Amino acid sequence: MSLNGWLQIILLFAAVLLAVKPLGAFMAHVFEGRRTFLSPILSPVETGFYRLSGIDPDREQNWLTYTLAMLMFSAAGFIVMYAIFRLQAYLPLNPQGFDNLTPDLAFNTSVSFLTNTNWQSYAGEQTMSNFSQMFALTVHNFMSAATGIALAIAVTRAFARSGAKTVGNFWVDLTRCTLYVLLPLAIIVAIAFIAAGIPQTLLGAVDATTLEGAKQTIALGPIASQEAIKQLGTNGGGFLNANSAHPFENPSALANYLSIFSMLAISSALVYTFGRMVGNLRQGWALLAAMAIILIAGVGIVYWAETYGNPILAHLGVDPALGNMEGKEIRFGQAMTALFVAATTGLSCGAVNAMHASLTPLGGMVPLFLIQLGEVLPGGVGSGLYGMIVFAVLTVFIAGLMVGRTPEFLGKKIEAREMKFAMLAILILPTAILGFTGVSAMLPFAVSQIANGGPHGLTEILYAYSSAVGNNGSAFAGLSANTPWFNTTLGIAMVAGRFGYVVPVMAIAGSLAAKTKVPASAGTFPTHTPLFVGLLVGIILIVGGLQFFPALALGPIVEHFLMLAGKTF
Repeated sequence: MSLNGWLQIILLFAAVLLAVKPLGAFMAHVFEGRRTFLSPILSPVETGFYRLSGIDPDREQNWLTYTLAMLMFSAAGFIVMYAIFRLQAYLPLNPQGFDNLTPDLAFNTSVSFLTNTNWQSYAGEQTMSNFSQMFALTVHNFMSAATGIALAIAVTRAFARSGAKTVGNFWVDLTRCTLYVLLPLAIIVAIAFIAAGIPQTLLGAVDATTLEGAKQTIALGPIASQEAIKQLGTNGGGFLNANSAHPFENPSALANYLSIFSMLAISSALVYTFGRMVGNLRQGWALLAAMAIILIAGVGIVYWAETYGNPILAHLGVDPALGNMEGKEIRFGQAMTALFVAATTGLSCGAVNAMHASLTPLGGMVPLFLIQLGEVLPGGVGSGLYGMIVFAVLTVFIAGLMVGRTPEFLGKKIEAREMKFAMLAILILPTAILGFTGVSAMLPFAVSQIANGGPHGLTEILYAYSSAVGNNGSAFAGLSANTPWFNTTLGIAMVAGRFGYVVPVMAIAGSLAAKTKVPASAGTFPTHTPLFVGLLVGIILIVGGLQFFPALALGPIVEHFLMLAGKTF
């Protein structure tokens, strides 16, 4: 580790922190229906969409209607994407002449981009036409992100309102999020990416001659526009197979810095939006502090582990002074690689600028563990916020048991109904992750798809299902996932992680919205203090640790001790 590396990391977090308040306040104005500086331009467009679709923006929905609208919209999006992938060979903008996707790969990819996971069992430049990239993948990068934000805003209204039967209108929230937040930011970031050297063209590829005289085909396409929403919407799916390690997706240290900033900006600002809308800014900062503590700790561990180096190479007489550079890009270095690794998995982004399988065992365990904590640090756009609120509800319930009082959070009593739904949501992750991992580890045809034996091979499978259920989308690498078994089961895992989680969360929102706010009293446990932040961090770590520590012990932890002994598989 070096002072220069830490300064780079600190400056990036400082830039994100500076953006939290203005961006968070702007989003609060948007979702509260207030006038913004974009209203003169976008308000007529918004109104036009409502008229064309027959939506009454003043008619709100209860939690069940809101959730059903989201599910129907998602089902329609799945059908459209699946049809595009299965008919790709007959659709325009296919200069490479790519064939249709197989049924299982089309299913997996459709579910993946629908759920904001963006897991890719394929190489984009060898599989997807420009039409599929733009009209299926990029469009749903916007739609899945807007859906997550809309759901988080609905949950926020449940705490902001008192004795209410409704939590907003899904179609209005979806439209406003896309028009006022995602599209303007994506245009700005895409232009910045183009200026940084990321291609934006409808050409399929160009031919080049290497220095050795060999012929090479270089894939091109509308990369910058997809890259912008990929990062802003915490989607993570790359236009190219190497993702953000490819020089066309991430050509320089400046582009890398902007990529990380874009990943963190909206998710972090939404926590401020939450505090603003519920009328308690200190609560928003408290939640953000809990997120930051664990994320920064994760960055530090990855940075230390990768600069410490690989003891196996040291045993072979290789100088460990440069640390572990396997699988990393020289143009980013270890500090910004460590930050990218932790940020993309503390979020539900899934973009990668290094190969996670090439990290040291402890360095690789951190992104895996951050995903397993529920993607709340600060998590995906929207999904991270409502996931953190579930942990906050659990924390105040445990604190209430400790002091013998009915727990309250922001003036709403947390009772048995809310806790049942909260536990149902929390148990989705370990059930799906450990269940699918256990079954796959026992099936010979599934085990045959891993590249490494022993604990590293187990980690490949565990990481894949953790990434799918957590709607992250990053891959540990080494697992050949483009098979009917993995495409199907990973797709099912993504559905469980997105919809199996959010439905009980929306039920909590409906229950809390109907409750009357209780004024704070002398016995009310304050939820904006350092004590609460510490308890919240502890609950997140304990829940994650108790559920996944045995699996981690069999994977990266035992691999770490084997590495110290100079052994590998």
